[in-house]
Amino acid sequence: MPELPEVEVVRRGLQRWVSGRTIAEVEVLHPRAVRRHPAGAGDFAARLKGHSVGIARRRGKYLWLPLADTDTSILGHLGMSGQLLVQPEDAADEKHLRIRIRFDDRLGTELRFVDQRTFGGLSLHDNTPEGLPDAIAHIARDPLDPAFDDAAFHVALRLRRTTVKRALLDQSLISGVGNIYADEALWRARLHFERPTATLTRPRSAELLSHVRDVMNAALAVGGTSFDSLYVNVNGESGYFDRSLDAYGREDEPCRRCGTPMRRRPWMNRSSYFCPRCQRAPRPSRTSS
Repeated sequence: MPELPEVEVVRRGLQRWVSGRTIAEVEVLHPRAVRRHPAGAGDFAARLKGHSVGIARRRGKYLWLPLADTDTSILGHLGMSGQLLVQPEDAADEKHLRIRIRFDDRLGTELRFVDQRTFGGLSLHDNTPEGLPDAIAHIARDPLDPAFDDAAFHVALRLRRTTVKRALLDQSLISGVGNIYADEALWRARLHFERPTATLTRPRSAELLSHVRDVMNAALAVGGTSFDSLYVNVNGESGYFDRSLDAYGREDEPCRRCGTPMRRRPWMNRSSYFCPRCQRAPRPSRTSS
């Protein structure tokens, strides 16, 4: 699933190619693509027609396009395979094209939502006073947000009484971090994924946050991480950060720091990749008899 860097790359593309344009027509080609819009495909299309698109925004793995003259926004979630593509109007339809948005200008391009597995989708939502679609008001700020509160994150981390990777993937605590970048940040911080959050000191949690930001900024610089053709930016281009990964997907390859073979462990229906030497497993807690 696309994580913060990949979604931010898409947001930047939407800001460049879609923001400021006025919607002329919306065509929903598959009802599942608007299943999070309770009023249905017809209502979704009708309510967008004639409205101009505001500044593209993002929080964590969600992005949205405010409708400039309303208090509503088009909320998008890419799911496992969703793509928001800016294509020439005369380009052939993609096999898994789900939604088409045409504009009233003469730029000759349209916005397409393509989704092979149909786990993603678009929906229309009222905005909160803070300008977020109400459906994601519970999502925490992400670590690249200037308003992210590092001190509050440390306190919440200690109180959560969980393990560090579970905390990084908790979107109500910190948004945008997924499996790939959690493993990368933990490798950089030399922390095992099962390290209890209650054991993290303030300097240690600050160091971890720093590594989370560094790895995400590095991924952003090269367009995100693409393991297959399902993640692309709005122009259909793949990212290249998979070539720079230090932990994720490197089972049995030598640790780039110490040379020890990297390991993979099943974890919450996913996998965790780590160095058994650099990222020592926590000692089992003692229980009273």
